[in-house]
Order: sequence, then structure tokens, then C-alpha cells
Amino acid sequence: MPRFARYIENGITHTGIVHHGCVQDLPGDPDILALLQAPADVRRDVVVRAGKQQRRPIPDATFAVPVQPRAMRDFLAFEGHIAGMKKGEPGDGTVPEQWYEAPAFLFMNPWSVVPTGAGIPMPPFTRKLDFELEVAAIVKNTVRDVPIEEAAGHIAGYCIFNDWSARDIQGAEMRIGLGPAKGKDFANTLGPWITTPEELEPFREGDRFALEMSVSVNGEVIGTDNLRNMSWSFEEMLVHASRDAWVGAGDVLASGTASTGALSERWSRTGELDPPPLQVGDVVTMTVEGLGSIENRIVETVSPGHTVPRARRTYGPDRL
Repeated sequence: MPRFARYIENGITHTGIVHHGCVQDLPGDPDILALLQAPADVRRDVVVRAGKQQRRPIPDATFAVPVQPRAMRDFLAFEGHIAGMKKGEPGDGTVPEQWYEAPAFLFMNPWSVVPTGAGIPMPPFTRKLDFELEVAAIVKNTVRDVPIEEAAGHIAGYCIFNDWSARDIQGAEMRIGLGPAKGKDFANTLGPWITTPEELEPFREGDRFALEMSVSVNGEVIGTDNLRNMSWSFEEMLVHASRDAWVGAGDVLASGTASTGALSERWSRTGELDPPPLQVGDVVTMTVEGLGSIENRIVETVSPGHTVPRARRTYGPDRL
């Protein structure tokens, strides 16, 4: 089964398959999720008919986001990344015992998703713009209380995911006791297409996929890892996310940052801003074996940067 993509031509978004280095148009531009939910013979028929449609080389295609999720959960599944981040709190790299109990996640802004090739405007007020190298599973069906033996059947496929992060803003926010907010809500790259589980079978190792991952800035490799190093499988993430809660068709379950997959991990390990935070003009490229590549350039700030005043004190010093 090929990879499924959405792409833009003459201002119109189309559905296609990615095959032999080209994007081929699918007749009728079917919804990707509906297609992946359909019986196998229906999918095969659509793919066969795609061979008669127009083709364009992948470098010439303008991709859209493959799905528009209603909810996105970002997990923390790479122990190596957590250990690296714990080097600079300050700390000794010890992973909190609570982390091992269950796959923790935070919710992200589904309206912020952008495709590969899109410019990422520099967020206002940050001096520490960063990226996060991740893989995302796309949920196929709307489900609740999924048992582990059924979880694989509810995963439509996989994409590369970049959780852009303004680290200085994020750090200030998290001192309040909640997770990040404005430090992460401005952009997430998802793409370039959906690769089905069948396509990844040659890489399977048990309930993991052995996919080499890398991220580079302006052509210089910054970090590498392998997806098999996740401490939980995507199936286990779905079981946890759906416990006593609905997870919707098209929702994103992101792996969390791979080890060495963010500048902030390097900063934490060394105590120095080296490599430096991202600047306007920098190009970030992420490549995952079997999934393709995504690439975005940082562009000038476009937000007017409206602010609100400091909190009005309503709880007097005499009551503290």
C-alpha cells in the first residue's frame, strides 16, 4: 500500500499517492482517512486507477498537511531525551521515577499545524527558538478504552512531526506549575504524507519500527536517533490516551522528542547555547527512514505581538 498525501496545484488541494519518487493524483480526491478506513479491495482499486492520472516529481509538489486533526497529544517516549533535559535543571540526568509509570503527554494546538515547505514566522518575544524531532501516529477511527490487542488496527499510518518551541517562553510558563502554552502553540509541522503500517513492515521489530531519524540545520546534522528507542509503542500510547476518554479519527499521537532531537537537549547537557537558537533564514530538515523528509525555513515575525498587563493583585499581603 503506497503513501497518501495532500498537495496543492493551481490553488486547489488534491489527494494523491506517493510512489516511485512521484506524486500521482487520485481520481475524485477522496478523503485520506475515509480511504484508509475503507476495505482493502476498495483501496487497491483506487490505487490502480491512480496509475492513469497525472504525475509530478516529489521536489516539484507543494504539499498540504495530510490530515487536519481535532486533537493532538504529544508524548514523552524517549528516555534519552528526558535524561538529557534533566542535566540542566540543574541535575544529574536522573529521570523522575514517575516518568516510568505511564506515557505522559500534553495537548497541542491543532490549528497550528503546517506542512513541509511552509515558512515558520519567528514568534515574538523569544530568543531561544528550537525544534523537536518526532514521529506521529495518525489515529484511524474514533475510539475509547482501546485494549492493547486491538490498538494496531486503529492506527492509519505515520508522519514526521516537528514540535516548534520557544524555549525561553516555555521555561517561564512552566515555573507556574502547568505545561507550556505560548511557548509551543504557534507552529507544528506534520508531513510530508501518511505512510501506512504495511509500508513499514520491513522495519518492524516486535511492536516498534527501527527507523533512523535525523535533524539538520542549514545542512548540518544536529541530532540522530532511532524510533525503536521509544520506551512505549504507539499502540501503548493509544491504549493510555483512550482510557476513559475519546480519541478521534485523524487525531495525532506524537512520540515526543527523540534523543538529541532538539537544541535544548544539547544546551542542557553542555550548559552552553551551542549550537545557537534558530534565527530568521535558518532551514530545519527532518528525515525519518521510511517516512520521508520535512523542511521549513524560519521567516520574519508577522505577529504584532499584542500583550496584556501583569496580574491585578486581589489577594493582599496580609493574607499570604
